[in-house]
Amino acid sequence: MPNLVDELSAQAKALPAEDRARLAEELLASLDPQDSAVDAAWDEELRRRIDEVERGTVELIPGDQALAQVRRAIGK
Repeated sequence: MPNLVDELSAQAKALPAEDRARLAEELLASLDPQDSAVDAAWDEELRRRIDEVERGTVELIPGDQALAQVRRAIGK
């Protein structure tokens, strides 16, 4: 008789890919619970930055230029 983990695994594998991905994310998150206040603060910061980009109030630069600026700033 299969154990519970084997049964759940078999059922999960039968789910559509999107549902399996969501389940995997939830299970992984349960292994390392985060502080919800920190998560909320990051969510707000991301929303603020996306809004700035969409409104055109920030200057976007290519990644290679950004890395070059960082390297110059730290002297490498």
